[in-house]
Amino acid sequence: MLTLIDIRNIVLIEALTLDFASGLSVLTGETGAGKSILLDALGLALGGRGDPALVRSGADSARVTAEFDVPASHPARLLLAGNDIDIDGSIIVRRQIKADGGSRAHINDQPVSATLLREVGALLVEIHGQSDDRGLLAARGHRALLDNFGGLAGPLAAARAAEAEAAERLEADARDREWLDHAIAELATLGAEPGEEDMLAQARAAMQKGARLTDDLAAIDALLGGHDGGSARLAQAARRLDRIAVEHPLLGEALESLDRALVEAGEAEARLAAAVQALDADPARLEATETRLFELRAMARKHRVEADALPALAQTLQARAAALVAGTDGLRTLARMTAAATADYAAAAATLGDARRAAAARLDAAVAAELAPLKLDAARFRTVVAAAEPGPDGSERVEFEIATNPGAPFAPLVKIASGGELSRFVLALKVALAETGSAGTLIFDEIDRGVGGAVASAIGDRLARLATGTQVLVVTHSPQVAARGAHQWRIAKAVAEGVTRTAVVLLDAGERREEIARMLSGAAVTDEARAQAARLLA
Repeated sequence: MLTLIDIRNIVLIEALTLDFASGLSVLTGETGAGKSILLDALGLALGGRGDPALVRSGADSARVTAEFDVPASHPARLLLAGNDIDIDGSIIVRRQIKADGGSRAHINDQPVSATLLREVGALLVEIHGQSDDRGLLAARGHRALLDNFGGLAGPLAAARAAEAEAAERLEADARDREWLDHAIAELATLGAEPGEEDMLAQARAAMQKGARLTDDLAAIDALLGGHDGGSARLAQAARRLDRIAVEHPLLGEALESLDRALVEAGEAEARLAAAVQALDADPARLEATETRLFELRAMARKHRVEADALPALAQTLQARAAALVAGTDGLRTLARMTAAATADYAAAAATLGDARRAAAARLDAAVAAELAPLKLDAARFRTVVAAAEPGPDGSERVEFEIATNPGAPFAPLVKIASGGELSRFVLALKVALAETGSAGTLIFDEIDRGVGGAVASAIGDRLARLATGTQVLVVTHSPQVAARGAHQWRIAKAVAEGVTRTAVVLLDAGERREEIARMLSGAAVTDEARAQAARLLA
């Protein structure tokens, strides 16, 4: 609940600190005294628009600090913890705006964004006024309100668990199917052959050797071949020796030796050519061989097998895919499990939907019982539970609708009701939903506008009932409502030394009677008004 608000330089408020307690607190005062300034200041602290017009004339900046006492399990604490803001004691929100338009926000002295401040503020306080568009009027929150009203935590948890299981099964099914298809296609594209890795490794080693021996092989080839090579010179010598070999036996023997040398040289050239071909050092061929070898080994590492086992792996996966199509095991089993999980979710969602429709009927009856005493007896309220895209919160959307006159069509609450009607509808809903654990502080701004007598008394009665379970603050002009408060503040405006200031005073019992008497009779307070005020307070 809200325990303190400290305001500095907001419009007519120069400096103001208020301590709040639980129960129903009422704020009264003459029109124009500045009651709305309090709500504007609190709205600023809770993340509202930082309008420089709120800065008091002559001041450089304005500041509002609000302190809240909430339990450890409060959603606001959980939200802050999720944003790395851990809080042990009270939650203290502070907003400062400058006259030139700058704005800063802090929670427990830690700077935060205006967005986070708004999210936290919405969990701490609900403000319902003439132009309210928050809280009960936001259709996105109606389903949670209905679930809380119906006590549907169990069915909701079951639906969420079943949806999570079905989603996990679907994801696993799709993941396995995708992996298998991809692996088979990848292996088919690679087209590995048995023994290919060893063959490529040997070829790469030979080409690497050839690259190192290129210069030597070229030099040897030059020495042996060509017009000036060793073989040509031997042939030339043999031809000249052949012409004179008959002159002496030793010359004939020498010729025979030259012939043998020519034969050996020819064989050497042939072997050298074969070696050059075997040690082919073509850079493009070497790069292609290395690329293919790396691809094979990378694929082997990916599947944690030897490169020579890749062809067998491809056959295994293809066989597995064929078996799955035949429905023997694997993915077909996953598909059956997915179908079962989906059916479980559908059953849980149907149970939750039935419970929601039953809770909607009870809520409609509870709200209807509150409308007549609030002078809304011609109006009708209904909770629409319609089909929606299935998700973790079931397969329904929920929205509150009203029809303000007999025969009029139903429409969303915020689009139909006028200002005064809207506040009373909100009050009726809040009373019906009193056990659903709303924000720790509810604020109603002039909920009694345009009504009096028995209707105002009914409003006061319902606000008091609502305040037994949560803190309620009410800005009111109605003495019947003011009299039901556990605490009352009077807001007054005064001019001193040419400066207008708004002051807020906590009233004691005697001052309350005098203030309520003023509300009953106007500027001139009569004894009869005092007596009536005493009866109301009693």
